[in-house]
Amino acid sequence: MIGNESDCGYVVRAIPLMKFSLSLALFTAFFVASCAEEPPQQPRQRVATYSPTQTQEYPPPQQPFNPNGPIQPTPQAAAPSPPPPAAPTKVAKGDYPYGIPVPGKPHLVESPYSPGKYVDVEGFPPGTEVKDPYTDKIFLVP
Repeated sequence: MIGNESDCGYVVRAIPLMKFSLSLALFTAFFVASCAEEPPQQPRQRVATYSPTQTQEYPPPQQPFNPNGPIQPTPQAAAPSPPPPAAPTKVAKGDYPYGIPVPGKPHLVESPYSPGKYVDVEGFPPGTEVKDPYTDKIFLVP
């Protein structure tokens, strides 16, 4: 029986050692796995760069108000460009005159702007805006 006791003592002592070595192996494996991954990289933020061409102070210095004093123009960074030339005013459809139908010729009308001159309006439905080729003015197909 003495031999059996020594065998049991060896087994009892080996179990805690195996538990410790197994725990150490698992801990090492998790540690290595966590170190092996690259950390997610944050996207780089761009830094705005402004050209040093701005010489004007912002906000402009405050001027004392004098209601009886002369009117002083406020300084502007750039002079406003003049507005583009005005386009011809759009005339409502009801403001255009109708062409005058030519009897016996359904596809011809007399221009309301140039009497005696005929315009071919074949293929245009009634009420369509057409341009008088003689005066470049708009009229409606009757």
